[in-house]
Amino acid sequence: MNEAKTALGEKILAIKRAKGLTWTEIAQRLGHSPVWTCAACLGQMSMLPDTAAKAAALFGLTGAEAETLQQIPYRGALPTAVPTDPVIYRFYELMMVYGTTWKELIHEEFGDGIMSAIDFDMAVERQPDQKGDRVKVTMSGKFLPYKRY
Repeated sequence: MNEAKTALGEKILAIKRAKGLTWTEIAQRLGHSPVWTCAACLGQMSMLPDTAAKAAALFGLTGAEAETLQQIPYRGALPTAVPTDPVIYRFYELMMVYGTTWKELIHEEFGDGIMSAIDFDMAVERQPDQKGDRVKVTMSGKFLPYKRY
């Protein structure tokens, strides 16, 4: 389902490395946040035609590849049910350990509903610390109450 977008993401990663670009630089050129830009280039978001054209120019992509960037993805395309990559697994581990806590705290504060992953912002930052730099992930999603009908 997502093979073309996954293959294109791998190609973009290789070009990014060869050009020595960062996601921040790419995001500035495409006009979006680094998190969204990375997700779109890796096949988890769909680009609008103007953004796909900018990406195609930046990465030297074909017209067909620019069209692939515009396709609606099959999201959540990890290769296994339980991720094995250590970085990704840590987020899975956080969900296993703190998922029920996040759910309880969100419900206490907002009521019966969910945090949107569609109307959503995220930032990843380096936070200096004398014991070793820390990773700071900030997530913000619109609260969507469950509808009663």
